[in-house]
Amino acid sequence: MSSVTLKGIYKKYAGGVTAVSDFNLDIQDKEFIILVGPSGCGKSTTLRMIAGLEEISLGELYIDDKLVNDVPPKDRDIAMVFQNYALYPHMTVFENMSFGLKLRKMPKDEIKRRVNEAAQILEIEHLLDRKPAALSGGQRQRVALGRAIVRNPKVFLLDEPLSNLDAKLRTAMRSELSKLHRRLETTFIYVTHDQTEAMTMGTRIVVMKDGFIQQIAAPQDLYEHPANLFVATFIGTPQMNTCDGELSDEDGVTYLNFGEGCKVALPPEKGRTPEVMAYAGKKVIFGIRPNDIKADAETIAKYPDRVIDTTVDISELLGADTNLYLSNGEIQLTAVVSTGTVDCNMGDRIKVCIDTNKIHLFDCETEKAIIN
Repeated sequence: MSSVTLKGIYKKYAGGVTAVSDFNLDIQDKEFIILVGPSGCGKSTTLRMIAGLEEISLGELYIDDKLVNDVPPKDRDIAMVFQNYALYPHMTVFENMSFGLKLRKMPKDEIKRRVNEAAQILEIEHLLDRKPAALSGGQRQRVALGRAIVRNPKVFLLDEPLSNLDAKLRTAMRSELSKLHRRLETTFIYVTHDQTEAMTMGTRIVVMKDGFIQQIAAPQDLYEHPANLFVATFIGTPQMNTCDGELSDEDGVTYLNFGEGCKVALPPEKGRTPEVMAYAGKKVIFGIRPNDIKADAETIAKYPDRVIDTTVDISELLGADTNLYLSNGEIQLTAVVSTGTVDCNMGDRIKVCIDTNKIHLFDCETEKAIIN
């Protein structure tokens, strides 16, 4: 078992600065948990408190139901992989990976077995005699992972381990880390500011902002049912379109009014719910993901009560998809459509259809989700 429980965790620094507030999370055995959020949101501080590298100001931290607030880092049976690899430049790969085991006075045969086993898992057997200077960024990252693997820890802590890699290698390493998690069957707690990493690797994602947890959910649930406006706009690429609007109730149909003359009907299962009807005649913030704005003639003809007029500001060809940057008065919208769906150039006026089945509504004051 390798469960981790955080109960009411706070981190307060001198001068009244609070980096983490009331952090509560139960991490189950073998989970791949991602802490994600913008810089300064408290995610790395939380990871360092789990590692024992930062003192917990308030709250309780349990590893396998054992309170570890005052347990030194070396006795917590965890391994941490850092952003900058932290390899010893004068040591070979083998020596770097075996260093922690030597400090524990483990037998030489056992050290060799563990290092060779980890090197085989990471496909770096041919690098064991090299020094870090002779390795690429991706190879150094594998060595840092190997140094953690040889310890057979209960929990792996990874602090933005891919941020120093180029885009292509980062994509490849995401896949490798997911495979490694499945192979080792150990709990992973991973910090990143990159929501793509979070969405592709995590079993559950913890979204943080200003030291507070905003939402904890599985990747798809987070994408489809964001708890508030921050989560909605942080998760997803391109970012969710949002703007101010007003709901109206006309002849048993709920409409969303926004921009310059834009008026779209909400389907009954979304627009006639008690939660939405309570906002009839009131202002709301609405959101729609770029993939849920359609530009094909068939959809536009089928749903005339969901169509709006826009101007094409930029058309960005990305192979199979095209990003359309549209405007209606002061409102800016991004649509992701299949290339060839619509023939348009910069400055053209085109009609697009808002898939109101996929619309998100948020309270203007609290920014909490009304309906997803």
